[in-house]
Amino acid sequence: MRTAKLSAIIFSCVSLFLLNGCNSQMEQLRLQNDNLSKRLNQLSAEKAALELELGQLRSQLDALSKTGEAGSLSLQERLAALQKALDDKDKIIADLQKRILTGGTALPPELDNLLKEFAKANGGLVTYDAEKGVVKFSSDLLFNKGSDEVTSSAATAVKSLCGIMNSQEARDFDIVVAGHTDDIPIQKPETLKLHASNWHLSVHRAISVAKIMESSSIDPLRLSVRGFGEFRPVVPNAPNKGGAEQNRRVEIYIVRKGM
Repeated sequence: MRTAKLSAIIFSCVSLFLLNGCNSQMEQLRLQNDNLSKRLNQLSAEKAALELELGQLRSQLDALSKTGEAGSLSLQERLAALQKALDDKDKIIADLQKRILTGGTALPPELDNLLKEFAKANGGLVTYDAEKGVVKFSSDLLFNKGSDEVTSSAATAVKSLCGIMNSQEARDFDIVVAGHTDDIPIQKPETLKLHASNWHLSVHRAISVAKIMESSSIDPLRLSVRGFGEFRPVVPNAPNKGGAEQNRRVEIYIVRKGM
């Protein structure tokens, strides 16, 4: 009898814990979805204002064209600028609508677009996973072999990323820097003195990137580092300790504050 009562109490406590956890998660998702919906409404209002201004300018341009008066060129330039702004708003609204339907797990469209442009400008060194909000740097281009010192060209790219992360669009996000290696053991004595294992090397590389970000005015409170060594490969390492280039990487996760 006593055992049955104890089991019932434990079951109730576990159920309550799980329920509270689910409720908390659901509330977080609801708030996130509400924020996305508010942003969508704001963008829709901005789009409507642009469409109204565009219509007025088109009417003015038509009137000037009929009379042959000067000034139509400046109106045409203004029309082109407004049309581009309207097209940009349409794209952001479409991305935002998709995000609401999928639960709002990806980054806000404005920040997402900035990161896509950043990855495009740094092709070969950087890739960007929009679904997960992860910027990936190739370690082969970020560091010299067996080193945790960031190359000058790669440091420039990291600083460029910091410009995005210091922008208004990214103010509500923190940064997790994660280092990864392949499975080739460190053998050089001079390297082993600095990095006792691939695990150490992966952490030290993550710290080096985080230090550059800190020196580029990223608040240290927004930064954290992790190192996985060879234990989270994205592709199988080559046989006989051949390693794989894709596994040598530094990943920068962009996450909501406090996560």
